[in-house]
Amino acid sequence: MEKDQLVLGVDFGTDSVRTILADARTGAQLSSSVVAFPRWKQGLYCDPAQNQFRQHPLDYIEALTESIQTCLLKAAPGAAAFVKALSIDTTGSTPVAVDESGQPLALQHRFAADPDAMFILWKDHTATREAAEINTVAERFQPDYLQYVGGIYSSEWFWAKLLKTVRTNKSVRDACYSWVEHCDWMPFLLTGGTHVSQMKRSVCTAGHKALWAPDWNGLPPASFWQEMDPVVADISGRLYKQVYHAGESAGVISPEWAQKLGLPATVQIGIGAMDAHMAAVGGEIEPYYLCKVMGTSTCDMMVVPSTAEKVMVKGICGVVEGSIIPGMTGLEAGQSAFGDVYAWFKELLLWPLLQGAPSFFTEEQISALADQLIPELSRQAAELPLTETAPLSTDWFNGRRTPDVNPYVKGAITGLQLGSSAPQLFRSLVEATCFGARAIIERFQEENIPVKGLTGVGGIAKKSPFVMQLMADITGLPLKVNRAEQTGALGAAMFAATVAGIYPDVSTAMKSMGQGFERVYTSDKEKISIYSKRYEQYKALGSFIETSLNPYI
Repeated sequence: MEKDQLVLGVDFGTDSVRTILADARTGAQLSSSVVAFPRWKQGLYCDPAQNQFRQHPLDYIEALTESIQTCLLKAAPGAAAFVKALSIDTTGSTPVAVDESGQPLALQHRFAADPDAMFILWKDHTATREAAEINTVAERFQPDYLQYVGGIYSSEWFWAKLLKTVRTNKSVRDACYSWVEHCDWMPFLLTGGTHVSQMKRSVCTAGHKALWAPDWNGLPPASFWQEMDPVVADISGRLYKQVYHAGESAGVISPEWAQKLGLPATVQIGIGAMDAHMAAVGGEIEPYYLCKVMGTSTCDMMVVPSTAEKVMVKGICGVVEGSIIPGMTGLEAGQSAFGDVYAWFKELLLWPLLQGAPSFFTEEQISALADQLIPELSRQAAELPLTETAPLSTDWFNGRRTPDVNPYVKGAITGLQLGSSAPQLFRSLVEATCFGARAIIERFQEENIPVKGLTGVGGIAKKSPFVMQLMADITGLPLKVNRAEQTGALGAAMFAATVAGIYPDVSTAMKSMGQGFERVYTSDKEKISIYSKRYEQYKALGSFIETSLNPYI
């Protein structure tokens, strides 16, 4: 291997884009940069009360440009000349309407302020009725087009969002030539694509979010969509059949982007993938270990050796060959809200300060208090005695992703009395998120997929020993936390090294570039019996909410 072989890994999260420049020999991070999305930061084009979350493509373009330029400026002089490849991951399913050239409609003047012409973020739940309709129609079709996504289609995904958009916005409906995932559009942009037919689509989003499968030679046929909406049926015929793995090249960087970013004209651009899938690789995923990518939500990733017998797990987000590591079957589950639950509680407690405090406190003082709030709640919550009668919550503050997707269920906090304290409520919320994780683990086990242990990656895994210890206690499984600071970007860098031909496959890249693990949490055996009883209470509370308080039953 040459002495200087560098790669760029780019990780598009919910709030920002993160870029690292890595040494392909060791995975060592040479420089990094994080840039927030400016319009998203202002809350533009979103309506949380309606579960509408949209992001403008200019946010992605501007933040990507600044992040890569800054990352290279921080590196040693001349480092850019040794960059061999660049790979990108993004949130998903985060699709957008594009014209025939592959340009998102929001980049056209007439659609510049239209939220329906922008990327529809993964957490957008405005298409719940459309998802329900897809599930109903699928029951009448053979083959079963939902068999590889756990049997239930989600409002968070590709087709439901397309169906909702073309039904409610005539202008976008008329202008939409195709429908594109964020992780597919970024490599297309960087390689200078000029027609959407040139876009190389990722098996990751295609299989987990768009119902692509080899069994039916690609996507469901137009006839499946015809009775729901003829326009969707028409668009489906202009999508794709062939898909690609993240270890493959999408092409060489375009001259325009090479000049703009200060990169060699020979840089290879990798096929994109979803953030959690690349983060699992950055976190050194192992067969039968559930890799929990913990942030605003969780994505729970697993790989199992591919066999002739098909792996099927009811009620999860997908079983897709090669979606995480080529040659292995990738399984995805997760929770719609994880860190978001803690953030909600934090904002609730800060409400008086945020509303009226500027006249009494400086913004710096309020910010300092906000930063201290969750750590202090965690400290005091950890000291509380563990009892069966403590406040109990569900974690469904943004619906339920898995097991058995249901966007209509709600979060709840029960067992309150006048003596209930903020640390008690916070502990009940953390317990709920861990109970939700246990439900996912049990579903894998019920479907004869063993779970040997947990791997934690992401900000919460590294910053909150309190949450991690509860996770180990409640699941009864060891949990090891990866040492890497930016596992998503590192995973992207590993794929970039594979795309560049530095490694023969991503498994080899992962072994050489992985950063190892910094801590292992084991369960406290004395607490297991009480947590098991509280878990049963959690399931009973959830059943009541789902059957008695669901307006769409």
